[in-house]
Amino acid sequence: MPILNTTYKPNLLFRNGHIATIYSGLWRRVKGVNQTRERIILSDQDFLDLDWSFSTEKTNQLLIVLHGLEGNGNRHYVLGSAKVANQNNIDAVCVNFRGCSGEVNKSFQSYHSGKTDDLAEVINHITTHYHYDTIYLNGFSLGGNVILKYLGETEDVPKQIKAAVAVSVPVYLKGSLQRLMSLDNKMYSIKFLRDLKQKLKEKQVLYPEKITNSIIKSVKTLKDFDDVYTSKAHGFKDAFDYYEQSSSLQFLKQISVPTLLINALNDSFLSKECYPIEEAKSNPNLFLEMPKYGGHVGFHHKKNIYYSESRMIEFLIKKKH
Repeated sequence: MPILNTTYKPNLLFRNGHIATIYSGLWRRVKGVNQTRERIILSDQDFLDLDWSFSTEKTNQLLIVLHGLEGNGNRHYVLGSAKVANQNNIDAVCVNFRGCSGEVNKSFQSYHSGKTDDLAEVINHITTHYHYDTIYLNGFSLGGNVILKYLGETEDVPKQIKAAVAVSVPVYLKGSLQRLMSLDNKMYSIKFLRDLKQKLKEKQVLYPEKITNSIIKSVKTLKDFDDVYTSKAHGFKDAFDYYEQSSSLQFLKQISVPTLLINALNDSFLSKECYPIEEAKSNPNLFLEMPKYGGHVGFHHKKNIYYSESRMIEFLIKKKH
């Protein structure tokens, strides 16, 4: 599919990628989304919390939203998607990954960039217990990678899933890790690492024999975290094995559902491999849009409706018909 042209051009301030990223992460506020929480029990007896919000009119359409690293279903970039969906006669359910809803999850494992089995269980729960005949997927950063990998690796995607939109996605995880650990991204990596180590300390209470104080002290970088916890908890040999197996880049050619990937060219989290031009050209179901601006999940636009949100609705409605 040809690479899509973009019309996104924010005001001068938000053309700076770091300003767009930081403002959207720290200061943006989305109001008016009334969420109802549902807890589901997974096949391994762990749990996931789902935050639902609804259109004012009865609808048969649903948007499933996945957040990014150390996010949750109440983050404002997630609420932005839910709000614009609800305003367009689409119900929304924002998924909190394991351990991200304010309560430590039960199992030793948690979530990661390639953990598609939990998404599959959420979709199965919804198709079994609800009556939506049209389901859309929307993921940000890590959550976007989960969606792209799920769509590419799943042989029988449920017929209810009609389209997907993924935003600011590190489709090549090793390259994105290297970018995050670079000097210009140090403030982001420090915050991510602090949050992840805090999660590790909370999980240590449940698994003191597996997570020792020496293990926690050994975590100095994001790669260290993936070496000592992510890979060990989820069956990978080490961090690089986790990145290799979990990157969605290798699955993009198999995607059979209309899917839009929006990655800004000034996203400091993304390596050059995260702009999959050849994969998009060879797959009629993969649409790649590369705005010059937007930072990481920072597509600031008019009236607090982000470009990525209005573009999502435009794409989903078009693909439905």
